[in-house]
Amino acid sequence: MVDLKELKGSQKKYLRGLAHNLNPSAFVGQKGITDMLIGEIDQALEAAELIKVKFNDYKEKDQKNVLTKEIAKATRSHIAGMIGHVIILYRPHKDVEKQQIRLP
Repeated sequence: MVDLKELKGSQKKYLRGLAHNLNPSAFVGQKGITDMLIGEIDQALEAAELIKVKFNDYKEKDQKNVLTKEIAKATRSHIAGMIGHVIILYRPHKDVEKQQIRLP
């Protein structure tokens, strides 16, 4: 099990920089958070460690914050940032050998 300690500000900034050129791996639509969406995000995190998730229907910041926390909790991932309607999630690979991202 991955130790989920809080990311430092500098680490979040580093991850946001890495995520800059990524395209969203998943989209949160009208249905909100579904098991299928969580599965999709989980798979994307497993493959890439760092992903973007875009909100298509939820434009209110409070709503997005609540949903973001739910997604992060369900996928055991860190929230590296939120820019506009896009959140950046990070979860290191379970296998230390396969971790692609080294946090500063």
